[in-house]
Amino acid sequence: MSPSEQQSSAPVPSVWARPRRQKEQASLSQEQIVAAAVRLLDAEGIEALSMRKLGAEMGTAATSLYRHVANKDELIELVVDEVYGELELPEPGGPDGWRASLSHSGHSLRDMILRHPWVASVLGQVGLAHLGPNLMRMSERMLRLARTAGFPPGEADLAMKAVISYVIGATTSEASYLSLLARSGMSEVDWLRSLAPTGRHAPDEHPLTQDHYATQREQDPARLREDNFDYGLQRVLDGLATRIDRG
Repeated sequence: MSPSEQQSSAPVPSVWARPRRQKEQASLSQEQIVAAAVRLLDAEGIEALSMRKLGAEMGTAATSLYRHVANKDELIELVVDEVYGELELPEPGGPDGWRASLSHSGHSLRDMILRHPWVASVLGQVGLAHLGPNLMRMSERMLRLARTAGFPPGEADLAMKAVISYVIGATTSEASYLSLLARSGMSEVDWLRSLAPTGRHAPDEHPLTQDHYATQREQDPARLREDNFDYGLQRVLDGLATRIDRG
């Protein structure tokens, strides 16, 4: 077999693609490690995650963790699947209820990412994360929802992906913004108030920018972000609605 053939036949490294140990250390489990990793990530971000740091947080040596998780890449796969388990995915609403169900699913995904902003930075490097039980459950539920809505054959999966892609794309920048706020130590209201003079003194050649700042100055920033997200989501659903076969 040529080197290229050997390389193409090599399995993709993934925690979901290898057998799990049947016997685990009694005082430690993979579930405990994942839960501790999520807490660490929520508190300090992805940059702080290492097997050594996690072991210290748990009061054990990094070598003990390796009995349950082969490396940091596998740990990231596990924590991503763990937080996807928080999603609220309604049952399919049929031809008439599909839109409300998909909208609820999209908002639930956004809420999860904003609770765990580090997720946005690792979604592109999680190997075979789609094989995780929670991600597979999400995909199956949303695919069933799209199928019952009446999309043409072969389009249900594409419709589901369109919604998920919008949510992740819109929420990634929002999560980064909130992470910046957290690092600044300022509330969102105080942060925006500190930027207000810049908006008020925008050059005359940018009147639309001045109007934009003026109309949003007194509004609740969290509600504005929610409304902005929902506007885009509803327009995606408007487009998808044109593809539903009412026949």
